Amino acid sequence: MASPADAPEDAAPADAPQAPSGAASPPGDEDTGVHRAEVRKSLLRPLISDLPAERPVGRTGSPAAGAAPGWAGAAASAPPAASAPLPPAAALDQGEIVGPEGTRAMPVPSLSPSGSGSGTTGATPLKLLAQLTNTPPPRQTALRTVGRRFKIWTPLVILLAVVFVIVQAVRPLPAAGLQLTAAPSYAFPGASLPGSMPWPGEGQSVAEVEGLGSLGVHGAQNPVPIASLTKVMTAYVVLRDHPLTGKQNGPVIPVDQQAADESASADESTAHVSAGQKFTERQLLQLLLVPSGNNIARLLARWDAGTQQAFVTKMTSAAAGLGMTHTTYTGASGFEETTVSTAVDQLKLAREVMKNEVFRSVVALPNVDVPGVGRIYNNNNDLVKPGVVGIKTGSSTPAGGALMWAAKKKVGGKDQLILGVVLQQHGGTTVNDSLQTALTRSQQLIEAVQGGLTSVTVVKKGDVVGEVRDGLGGTTPVVAAADLTAVGWPGLRSTITLSTPATGVPHSAKAGAVVGTLTIGAGSARTTVPAVLKSDLAEPSFGAKLTHF
Repeated sequence: MASPADAPEDAAPADAPQAPSGAASPPGDEDTGVHRAEVRKSLLRPLISDLPAERPVGRTGSPAAGAAPGWAGAAASAPPAASAPLPPAAALDQGEIVGPEGTRAMPVPSLSPSGSGSGTTGATPLKLLAQLTNTPPPRQTALRTVGRRFKIWTPLVILLAVVFVIVQAVRPLPAAGLQLTAAPSYAFPGASLPGSMPWPGEGQSVAEVEGLGSLGVHGAQNPVPIASLTKVMTAYVVLRDHPLTGKQNGPVIPVDQQAADESASADESTAHVSAGQKFTERQLLQLLLVPSGNNIARLLARWDAGTQQAFVTKMTSAAAGLGMTHTTYTGASGFEETTVSTAVDQLKLAREVMKNEVFRSVVALPNVDVPGVGRIYNNNNDLVKPGVVGIKTGSSTPAGGALMWAAKKKVGGKDQLILGVVLQQHGGTTVNDSLQTALTRSQQLIEAVQGGLTSVTVVKKGDVVGEVRDGLGGTTPVVAAADLTAVGWPGLRSTITLSTPATGVPHSAKAGAVVGTLTIGAGSARTTVPAVLKSDLAEPSFGAKLTHF
């Protein structure tokens, strides 16, 4: 058996792969293997020289772990050349990869993140490309970062802007509002009327103009006997429980024996009636309030509640409902000196009871004819004075003279209602003298108020009084459609308001359209004029809608 030493120098190693049988060599090439190796070396040397040496494969020609598949396949498929010399050891030391037939492959770079060359696990495509092409990724700069973010966020911002514009364009408009721009109040010129009123020097007194306010309160408001002023509450409860309207007379009520017996009393004011007589509710109210019949007060109480005490309970409840916190009722007529009140409390009752048209019609009578009784006269002599329309007198030794009064004055084309109460007035030597004193002092107050009431033009037609606000920053001026006049007295300050209609303020309308009401005063002193647009009211612009948040 021949030893390896006997083998020819150009013989191929025993373990070298054999060329496939029948493989043809290119014509004219005596040493095909050598020629191929030289060509490959000349082509690969520039590439190999630019790559760092990682780790060579062994002489067996098997590719190193992680080597590129192309090189491994080329090395495995290339036929060995029998005469190919082994590569010098220096080539191995320089990191060249020796393959079959003396070929050299470029070393395979490590693909692991740690650079250990253990495989492709964890490698990113960008790093792999950089290592294979020897081209590092571009260095990150602030400018490149901004540019990349701009490319990402710009389409999203544009989309959001489009959505925002659409939402703002179709969302409902805010409600338009009406705002007062004129002065919110008006002060009547001149010296203050309340300060110049001829208030009584004794007792309690109070006065007001309905809808305008109080003219003042004088005297300590301590509960005192009020005598026949009590009958005002008696009439109020009867009309509340058995209401009448217009010219209605109401149910027929028979006179009982007690009322007939009491009519002969010399110690009280009474109406002379007989048992068995029948009177309507309206007629009994006339007998109660005009001649101030005590016996009629107790008759109505029994008819309404069964007993006078039960009726007094109703009176007390009604007083509490009106806020008369310093009032105590102990009878229906006021004959009892334990029935007490104050001028301020009695004014609250006067204000409420004068809203009833039947009550007003009765207390304004200077006299009246009642069938079966005859003509009876009112104790209120002031009813013959201009504008005086009631209400009720009261007098007794404990109460002195008292009067709940009402008067009118036509101002600004309307009747203004003046109300007042005086208590504990004294004069002369008799109870009737004290009553006449109360009447005289009350008339002085009435005339002072009637003389002080006046009417002035507060706003002229065409004056700008407010503006319509569309809720998006737009405004349109509003003017008075007519002169606004106010009723008051010197020193009074009245409030001016601009109110919207129940339907609200429109978003668009022509000039002259009514959009509100201008008002001053309250109650019978209240005056109003329409408020109209000075110019066309247009809907908010598209730009205003976009900026509405």
